[in-house]
Parts: sequence; C-alpha cells; structure tokens
Amino acid sequence: MNRRRTTAAAALSALLLPLVLTAAGTASAAGPAPGAPAAPGAVAAAATTGLVLPELPRPSGRFAVGQETLHLVDHDRTDPWAGSGPRELMVTLRYPAHRGTGGPVAPYLTGDEARLLLADRGLEQQVPAESLAGTGAYARSGARPVAGRHPLVVLSPGFTVPRATLTALAEELASRGYVVAAVDHAYETAGTSFPGGRVLTCKACEIVQQTRDYRPVADNRARDVSFLLDRLTGRHSDRRHAGLIDRSRIAVGGHSMGGSTAAAVMAADPRVRAGFDMDGGLFSPVPQGGLHDRPFLLLGGAGTVPGSAPDNLAGWDVNWPRLDGWKRWITFADSHHFTFTDWPAVSDDLGLPRMTPLPGDRSVELTRRFVGAFLDLHLRGIPQPLLDGPAADVPEARFHQP
Repeated sequence: MNRRRTTAAAALSALLLPLVLTAAGTASAAGPAPGAPAAPGAVAAAATTGLVLPELPRPSGRFAVGQETLHLVDHDRTDPWAGSGPRELMVTLRYPAHRGTGGPVAPYLTGDEARLLLADRGLEQQVPAESLAGTGAYARSGARPVAGRHPLVVLSPGFTVPRATLTALAEELASRGYVVAAVDHAYETAGTSFPGGRVLTCKACEIVQQTRDYRPVADNRARDVSFLLDRLTGRHSDRRHAGLIDRSRIAVGGHSMGGSTAAAVMAADPRVRAGFDMDGGLFSPVPQGGLHDRPFLLLGGAGTVPGSAPDNLAGWDVNWPRLDGWKRWITFADSHHFTFTDWPAVSDDLGLPRMTPLPGDRSVELTRRFVGAFLDLHLRGIPQPLLDGPAADVPEARFHQP
C-alpha cells in the first residue's frame, strides 16, 4: 500500500494538525492523530508547491502514544567533542497514552535538521527539506499517560543520523505499553536543534575521520545513557517521569553506533536488563567476563552473517562468545544497513530507488516484530516463539549459530 500523500490543497484540508517528533525546546510532549499529521509550515508549503509528505506505518498497539521533548544537561561532564561546556542531550520521550487526549503533534524534524540530514546523504537536490520534515507519525503532545509503571527502552541512533530515524520503532513500542526514550547525542548528528535556536552539527565526525577510532563514541554514549537513566529513574529524577517507569525493567538498543552503545552501556551499568544491536559494530568490546547473564540480540542486515565481517559488523564474531546470557544472531534477507530505521518507508513514499528489494513497510514490520518480541520476552516474561527459529510468516529471517 502506498501511504504517501500528494499535496493538493483539498487533500490537505484534513491535515491541519502539526506532526510528530521533536524540535528544540525543553520538555514538551507530542503525538499525532490517527490519519495524517503535518507541521503547519510543511502543510502550507505542500499546499502551494505540490510536495509529497511521507507517512510512517501506523503503530499496532492498543494504546495511543504521547510524546515529550527533553533537553538534558550534564553539568558534571565536559562535552568531549566541543572540548568545553557541559554535555547536552535532546531526548524524545514517548509513552502509552489514552486515546483522544493530547494536543498537536510536533514536527518529525525541524527544517534545519531535515536540510542538514539530506545534505549529509547527498539528497538535497532530490528531496525538499519540507517533505522530510513533514513526515507523518502518530504521537501526541501532552497526551494523558496510561497509569502504572511501564518498562523503559532507551534508543540510540546511528552515527551522524538523528533520533528521528527511529520514530516508527519508538511509536510501536510505546503503543504496546513501553516508555521509550530516543536520544540525540550532542555533536554526533548531521544537525540537531537545541534550545536557544542552536543547531549542533557533527564535530565528532571530524575527529573520528582523523582517528578512525569509534570506541570513544560508543563509550561516551554509554555515559550519556547512564546520565539519562539517572535523570529518568534516579534519586533526583522528575516525579512525573519516574512515576511512569519500572526501574527494574530497562533495556537499551539502537541502530548502527546506537547498537554498539547498547553493549557498552550494559558492560558499565547494571540497571540495564537487556540490550539489542541493529546492524551496529561492537566498537567497545564486550568484557571477557560477559554481561552477567543478561540477554542480547544482534539483528543484522543481509550481509551481517558470521565470518563476513563488513565494516558495520565489526566485532560481532569476536564478541559473540562473550555474550554469556540468552542471545540471538538474526539477519533479514534482502535488507541493508538502514532497514532498521524509518528510511526505507520514507524513501518508498518519496519515490527514491530502493537499496534492496525489501519494501519499506515490510522493513518496519520486521523490525517492530523482532525487537518487540525480544523486549516482551525479557522485560515482560512473555514467551516468544518468533525468536526460537525460522517461521513461515517471516521467511526473511535467518538465524545464525556461529
């Protein structure tokens, strides 16, 4: 099914709510109405220019999704990339919410973030920034949370790309009863909007280009995530957030460098109960003593098979024996490095050539199913036959036993 909306003025008359994800600001929740959200600027531009506004697949859970944007500052750490000033994070917090509550939705990306991301990918001549910024999602600002304490999942994006690229997965998990914190690590994306009109670009990229050493990125992100957990669940956490989170059920995962971050966090922070890596190299090695029997999922693209060792698989073979708890190494046929992000679905809607034969909607579906199954098994104790081996309804999945 093609979900993209071509933007005749009549077709946009029902889309006058702004869209999802975060801009700069400190703490402002968000989430869209079922149907189609678009930021007012994007809608206006689309109505006059005929832009295409992509839409992400709808979350499948029983809850609506609320959203809040947090700006967190760690005054105890100097930013390692800037060399001065405190370490800062931008976080999109999504949570299970009551249907019919909440205000407007926030933009998927700010205009600056969209422009810089497209330029970084060499697509600025093919895709208008307004189209990418106006991508539709489903979380509502200020929606009323579902009472109770919910498992927490922290998501870290790939190096150079923003947290927005994990929106489809984050919204799915929130709709299924998880609190999800997606993190932008300062100076590690093509561009992230911060309060005060600041847009921080990728200073870390310049440093890593020279050193070719990615371990400091993973280790620094691990400290970011531990700081985030302090702010969400620690002694000085905001009651509003702490009241939503079950501190005994925390998982960390991510795409690419974000997946490496998950392993690095687990090696350093015993609060994390489970971790998953979506096609990311393990640049910070798993300790020789393992992860103390905690579960870890390696979810890879078609090329990330044992013994292949492409760049984005760095360390999987050597670290596999050190994963001493429940573990799986699963790949998807016809997939690629960005299969686990929003990009395949957005790219299909924008009419861009596919990098592999796997359709965008199917990429999102597979990612949601396997990550969701992993979390349901290890944070909720619900048996998941999906993770036991090949199944007829997921012929793309390959289970590896190095």
